[in-house]
Amino acid sequence: MLDAIKKLVSGRIRASEGAGPIQAAHLELGSRGERAALQYLEREAGYLIVATNFIVPLGRGLRNQKITGEIDIVAYDKDTLVFVEVKTRASDVFSAPERAVDLRKQRQIARAARRYRQMMKVSEETYRFDVVTVIPGDGGFILELLPGYFSDSIFQRSRYFERYSST
Repeated sequence: MLDAIKKLVSGRIRASEGAGPIQAAHLELGSRGERAALQYLEREAGYLIVATNFIVPLGRGLRNQKITGEIDIVAYDKDTLVFVEVKTRASDVFSAPERAVDLRKQRQIARAARRYRQMMKVSEETYRFDVVTVIPGDGGFILELLPGYFSDSIFQRSRYFERYSST
């Protein structure tokens, strides 16, 4: 028994030396899905990729913890700035991958996109939010591009609040 544990531990040490940390299977699937989505957007959809895995601080939460937002892919589709969320799932039997982009996730992406647009001084450009779904298929991935999947208009303050909040 002790010999088996030693072999297991030494195998993990050797496997991780020079190869980076061992990644969980679902994280590896997600990374492969993001790479496939990136290639699809560039080659098939004709997007011009600007950034990947853009992470930006968004502030602090109720318990004073740091909150960050991430945008998987920032790209241009002709003259439109596009913020892309990639959702990779092992299967769509129980639920479609895009269902994971719920209202909470949409708000986080919209906040990160607003910060990106401010930082890059592109606030006046036309933009939209796309989702790419990725599911393993026969010898590769099955991808679906959902352009304009959601809008950030529901997260913007209404004119009523802007008008009466300064009084």
